[in-house]
Amino acid sequence: MAQIIDGKMISTMIKDECKERVAAYKEQGKEICLAVIQVGNDPASSVYVNNKKKACAYIGIESLSYELEEETTQDELLKLIEELNGRKDVNGILVQLPVPGHIDENAIIRAIDPKKDVDGFHPQSVGALCIGQPGFVSCTPAGIIELLKRSNVDICGKNCVVIGRSNIVGKPMALLMLRENATVTVAHSKTQDLREICKRADILIVAIGKPKFIDASYVKEGAVVIDVGIHRNENNKLCGDVDFESVSKVASAITPVPGGVGPMTIAMLMKNCVDSVLLQ
Repeated sequence: MAQIIDGKMISTMIKDECKERVAAYKEQGKEICLAVIQVGNDPASSVYVNNKKKACAYIGIESLSYELEEETTQDELLKLIEELNGRKDVNGILVQLPVPGHIDENAIIRAIDPKKDVDGFHPQSVGALCIGQPGFVSCTPAGIIELLKRSNVDICGKNCVVIGRSNIVGKPMALLMLRENATVTVAHSKTQDLREICKRADILIVAIGKPKFIDASYVKEGAVVIDVGIHRNENNKLCGDVDFESVSKVASAITPVPGGVGPMTIAMLMKNCVDSVLLQ
């Protein structure tokens, strides 16, 4: 049976480390503040925003909350971002995605000052990651690296397959694994012989967006499997992109859903907020 990689425990460790750093900054007279903007009241977004506020309170940083009407125009949102960019007392700016359809998501991401881009989505942040420069890294992929390292999974020289090529997970994940000296293959919806490619992976990272799509037939004996997906099954229970029951019998280590990758995203957001003091 595979080792269960406990994201809840590791995320708490990271938040506790952030808490200590925040306390040290406060002794130097430095406060840290995150501004969170939500447009509309999408229920899932509201849950995420509340979790982010709770995490800020836990580590001791201030959070400013902007809950805007669904009808808010793009210009109004850009004006708010511009104001927050200019405020010296705001270290991080986060616009909860998705935004309503009448707002151009890319324009919003580009409007955030890269020095305050704690989500790590700005083209400048992504470019810095590509060429190994300092900058914010997208929280979910950064959290996966921490999960692997803190579970004593050796990355250097290993074959890694990332399924999914999204800007938020797949692409930055591949770049981070390269940075850790893995040999990386990115698979996606047009990949041929997906099963054969997956079976070569020492580390398989699944962000495919299909419930329980990856079963034991895709996994090499002893591989480490990271499940980024989150869905509700026919019984309204949470599940991932990986069929946990079958894969846990062949993998050496696996993340559960819930309690694996999920908690790491907010922990790494908190780490980015604390790191913003150094970047700024």
